[in-house]
Amino acid sequence: MKKSVVILIAKQFFKKAFSNKGLLPLLVIFLVVLAYVTTNSWIAFEKHHHVVEHHQEESRKSWDENPDKHPHRMAHFGSFTFRLQHPLSIFDSGIESYTGNTIFLEAHKQNTANFSEASLSTGLVRFGDLNITMLLQLILPLIIFFLGYASITSEKENGTLKIIHVQGAAIKEILLGKSLGLFFISAIFFLPALLSLWSISFLENDIINSSILSRSLLISISYVIFYIILCCITVIVSGKSKNSSKALLTLLGVWLLFFIITPKIAQVVGNSMYPNLSKIAFKEAIELETSKRGDSHNPNDPYFNSLRDSILKANNVTDVKDLPINYSGFLMSKGEEQSAKIYNNQHNKLIDTYRKQNSITNNLVLLNPYLAIKNVSMSFSGTDFNTYVNFLSQTEDYRYKQSQYMNELQMKFISNKATSSEGKINVIDKSYWKAAPKFNYEFISVYQTIKTQLIAIVTLVVWLLLTLLFMTKFSNRFKII
Repeated sequence: MKKSVVILIAKQFFKKAFSNKGLLPLLVIFLVVLAYVTTNSWIAFEKHHHVVEHHQEESRKSWDENPDKHPHRMAHFGSFTFRLQHPLSIFDSGIESYTGNTIFLEAHKQNTANFSEASLSTGLVRFGDLNITMLLQLILPLIIFFLGYASITSEKENGTLKIIHVQGAAIKEILLGKSLGLFFISAIFFLPALLSLWSISFLENDIINSSILSRSLLISISYVIFYIILCCITVIVSGKSKNSSKALLTLLGVWLLFFIITPKIAQVVGNSMYPNLSKIAFKEAIELETSKRGDSHNPNDPYFNSLRDSILKANNVTDVKDLPINYSGFLMSKGEEQSAKIYNNQHNKLIDTYRKQNSITNNLVLLNPYLAIKNVSMSFSGTDFNTYVNFLSQTEDYRYKQSQYMNELQMKFISNKATSSEGKINVIDKSYWKAAPKFNYEFISVYQTIKTQLIAIVTLVVWLLLTLLFMTKFSNRFKII
């Protein structure tokens, strides 16, 4: 195979495409829309980032400025955690519009994340928001199909394919040259988007734990592979089709099937096969399990009465007032431990249900490179389901430790003879509120993301190799009529 011939054919295809008067206006429109969505997404990210930082500081300030108080009352005063978006959410918003951003933390109770963009916006956001990845994953593939559907069929119809072949160009060189030329054209569309990606990476690199540069590199490589696959498939379909109209219809069918129909069907099938509990049913399941295990707030609860008896026996005393620690604090600690286990058990079941729903789509990445690039792009942009679950897990871990910290303060400093948490007698110094650790959210590591999306990453590489292999075999049996 002569590389010079492949490059020459690619250049000719590139020049011929730009001789079409419709391509330049299409490119201008695409770039204008790209610039608009990038700017709009960036402004929205900066606004959200500043709002989160402001409210997180205000929440902490409100916590720190509490007066001397009983620790249990402080535990119920509570605090807030706010979800910090990854900077690459500017590039790929993923499921950001549909997930909550704020959680109120308090003792004995796990609250859900609230104030998602979808809940605060009109119903239009539920149809999908216009962002950079929508242009790259849905619009640009369609443009590639329109630009390349006649790459081979037009040469057949004009009789020039036979002339090119007679002049010494092998069919394999023609197919590769056309694919390369189509890729060069597509690069004019997607390189500005990747430039936006790298601009985000360098300008927002100050956010801790974002690993933004390595994430951007992996995203860029994945998109390049994705577009090479699309360009090769387009040329192969054009080569196998009898005429240009059939090639166009086939490619439009491919776009509808792979990019629109399959993802929607996968979601519907996943939801029907693995139905999840409603919010009310989820709370009822927790309350039911709690009622079976015991209530630490009920002085006559059999489970906690037996726990009290065992503690009294272990310390050789007959009254909780004679214990070396505040018994109420100890009771609250055990109650918190129990309620957290119950919640985590039910929450993990719910998350497993969502994972099973998503598994239908995740398994289809082997057959659909669009789903593969979608998963890879969301994961490395920090806007996928796993990232959101990671935030919920870190928040619950922080809530539990904060509640137990308050219980430990009560056990250590509050008198066993105290009858209630009210008044100014049974209190501790406010300096202990400031000593409580702050919430610091950490994004999932790049290594962990690679492990999670390994199948999708490998799928893109395999699709690339199989596409090139199929093109080679197809060129060997290609007949010029």
